[in-house]
Amino acid sequence: MLSTSIVLMLGSCKKDVEPLTEVDPGIFAEKPFNINNILDTYGNIASPSFYRQWGPYNAHDPSIIKEGEWFYSFSTDVAYGAPVKPGIMVRKSRDLVDWKYIGWAINGLPSQAVSYIKANGAEPVDGIWAPYIMKVGSEFRLYYSLAPREGRTSAIGLLTSSSLEGPWVERGLAVTSTNSGPGTNAIDPSVVVTSSGQHWMVYGSAWDGLYEVQLNPQTGLALASNDKGVRIVRRGRTNNIFNGNLEAPEIIFNPQTNMYYLFVAYDWLATKYNVRVFRSNSPTGPFLDWNGVNVDNAADNGPMILAPYKFMDHGGWAGVSHCSVFKDGDNYFMAHQGRPGVDLAFMVLHVRKIFWTQDGWPIVSPQRYANVPNTPVTAEEIAGDYEQIVQGYSVVPGYANEQLDPQYNNAFQTTLGADGRINGDPNNTWTYTAPWLELRWAGGLFIDKLHVSRERDWEKRKTSTIVMTGLNGGGTSIWMKKK
Repeated sequence: MLSTSIVLMLGSCKKDVEPLTEVDPGIFAEKPFNINNILDTYGNIASPSFYRQWGPYNAHDPSIIKEGEWFYSFSTDVAYGAPVKPGIMVRKSRDLVDWKYIGWAINGLPSQAVSYIKANGAEPVDGIWAPYIMKVGSEFRLYYSLAPREGRTSAIGLLTSSSLEGPWVERGLAVTSTNSGPGTNAIDPSVVVTSSGQHWMVYGSAWDGLYEVQLNPQTGLALASNDKGVRIVRRGRTNNIFNGNLEAPEIIFNPQTNMYYLFVAYDWLATKYNVRVFRSNSPTGPFLDWNGVNVDNAADNGPMILAPYKFMDHGGWAGVSHCSVFKDGDNYFMAHQGRPGVDLAFMVLHVRKIFWTQDGWPIVSPQRYANVPNTPVTAEEIAGDYEQIVQGYSVVPGYANEQLDPQYNNAFQTTLGADGRINGDPNNTWTYTAPWLELRWAGGLFIDKLHVSRERDWEKRKTSTIVMTGLNGGGTSIWMKKK
């Protein structure tokens, strides 16, 4: 069963002040769900005492799987303003909106990874990072990352169970890294299974890019002992300084396009964190960017499909990366952390619907998924005022100390007139053939194609509005939300 014991981190207190305990009636208990109670911040329940009320809160590096009627999310051991016990955070939901925090997968750090790190002269951090969950036959496999306090003497280990709620058993270390020699940091695993049954793990953070290694399908560990795999993705440099972090790969196969997609995170996790995606017709690559360039090329690549953003009258969301991509029936979703601009230390689980362009690129909804009935949007409903975001980007080489500014992509107003004009300009027009809207600029010289759907307006706390998402001809992500 999941470990749910909590070690309360209580500071010294005056003798006339009694600390809160579980006997205080209902104060720590899970509360009835109301979507309007999901806020950007949660300082009043940040203490580990309130973990049953965390729901979508304190979620970082999620990995999501569906089993039966439940979605399960496994995520990094981290919380706002207070230390938490290690063991991989676990929560579940029936609808991807109402999340129930149910505890930790294990009680403490995995002994095999701890032993490896200490044997190689380092000390592990007091928390498990970036888990990855998958099912093989009747067995659930939960990969985890354990990193050192300094350097990259890390380990990706494997836990297995017959149930998503445990108990979990250590099965070995899939891949490891040390401070010396070529390679990357052995954290942030993701696995894809081919139609022929091959298992491929992509992993890594910073250092020498992202690597891919073949696993033994029977054991879930590296097919060849001590194999680190081969590099498949790199980033660029400016004045010999890396343009930012490269980490958090998520690899999937889409049978409709017959392509493998590799989602990665660029930049610092609390600020400029953004999602890029590349694709290949082979699980081992080469993975190509929007322009058909091999991304193992010591350069920055796109398209960028999700980046820090700020709609009108809202503080914005930063840190929107390290994604989990998963399916429910024919529908694809992306989950990731979001950090509110009012305090970047808070972490809220965001889930977004994924759509696919007509030429096979994934795009994500401008709004978090809220299980809004997706009734068809008529042409008559399209006309009106919109908040539009163009997801631009500028390079700031470095990491936490350099990338202090999230570089929000700010919304501006765009009007789609009932006469088919954009902002009243006869040279800029729109046409709609459900579910795709075309924005034609400069007499049709430039065309943006956006997918139209309905979703909750989280910033204005409206039950439903019309949203649009797509890529322009240069691979730039365009979002619109009706006011």
